[in-house]
Amino acid sequence: MHAIVATAMLATATTFTACLNSHADNGAAAKVESVELIRTSQSWDGVELPDYFQGRPELVAVKYVFPPGQKLGWHHHVAMNYGVLTQGELTIIGQDGKTKVVHEGEAVVEMVGTIHHGENRGTKPVILYMFYLSQKDLPLAVQHPDIPLE
Repeated sequence: MHAIVATAMLATATTFTACLNSHADNGAAAKVESVELIRTSQSWDGVELPDYFQGRPELVAVKYVFPPGQKLGWHHHVAMNYGVLTQGELTIIGQDGKTKVVHEGEAVVEMVGTIHHGENRGTKPVILYMFYLSQKDLPLAVQHPDIPLE
């Protein structure tokens, strides 16, 4: 199981790198550059990530665009997920008050099982690519509409 997920993560990273490099000059001097953005076994708040699910994985990639001033409602994730912010600045707030600001070009590993929300406090849209290590029929997020946003 670990080998399957590791292979899938490598394939995701390779595809993402290939997409980024597709705009590079194709001259003879151009070389592929590889920069590891993150390697961790913890979410952004320092909590250890859970073990992998048993069974067949389902990998999901999602592009999120947060307009300026937009807040995403309170939610939690069932599956591990991580991503790369390619534009803007995203503020993630845990229900316990912990805050993480993710800057353009940074990678982030989301909380699993912990209620939080994200918001764009900046003046330009936030573009965030997230990769979920999930399973068939699992939700990417469980919403908590009963918790008001301030």
